[in-house]
Amino acid sequence: MGWRAALYSMTGGRVNAGLGGAERAAVAMLSRVRRPLAGTRHVAVTSIKGGVGKTTVAACLGLTLADCRGDGVIALDADPDAGTLADRLSGETDVTVRELLDNLDSLTSLSEFGKYTSLAGRLRVLAGEQDPAMGEAFAREEYQKVCAALVRFFDIVITDCGTGLVHSAMQGTLALADRLIVVGAPTVDGASRASKTLDWLFAHGHEKLAEEAVLVLCRDRTSNRVDRAQLREHFANRCRHVVDIPADPHLFSGGQILQDRLAPTTRRAFLELAAIIADGFE
Repeated sequence: MGWRAALYSMTGGRVNAGLGGAERAAVAMLSRVRRPLAGTRHVAVTSIKGGVGKTTVAACLGLTLADCRGDGVIALDADPDAGTLADRLSGETDVTVRELLDNLDSLTSLSEFGKYTSLAGRLRVLAGEQDPAMGEAFAREEYQKVCAALVRFFDIVITDCGTGLVHSAMQGTLALADRLIVVGAPTVDGASRASKTLDWLFAHGHEKLAEEAVLVLCRDRTSNRVDRAQLREHFANRCRHVVDIPADPHLFSGGQILQDRLAPTTRRAFLELAAIIADGFE
């Protein structure tokens, strides 16, 4: 990268200055992301406040893991209120988790399973029910039944949760989750809601998930009333890691996410998040 790449090119490869510090760090993170897995891992992405970037984080984490790894990664929309995960990734919502549930018993191969998913790059996407009235029927038992089928074909399952922590499907998500991501924003309401999410987890028997949680701060929304350093320190004392996602015009638009349209700093931030998540798979 940078002058090192220019020097290598100008000298026809005769002078190789090697990788710079940033490149070495990226290679190390990539190695962590690619660690082998023994069995399926479940990652839940949640927040009790909408509009802070929860679905964006779930989508970009899924894209990063699927792009970096050679095994199967699927992103599942478990939001009962007409979630937008498939809109942000593949743009296809004609077939949803409801159709999959109705036909689970007949699935015997990945190719048959593929009829109920769409593709965003190398990431499989399972759309959520687009009718909120039907989404309410996606309860804990249904979520766990879907996940029992997913583990036959996929190594990593990323669940984009709804904002209702007491919703039945959320209880199923937390019961299966190996890693938990809590999404907030460096604003008064975004930070307080993220903190209350952790409070709820501690108060309802999910202490280990909360202690090992990764707190992601999406900086598309900011506030001068919030001290960023103090905010990071607060969450660093409550959970395992804090990751900042920089503001990115491509993500802020709310449209379909294309990896090659993300800023380099954004791609690096999600690579860091993916490496942290993979570290917890051991």
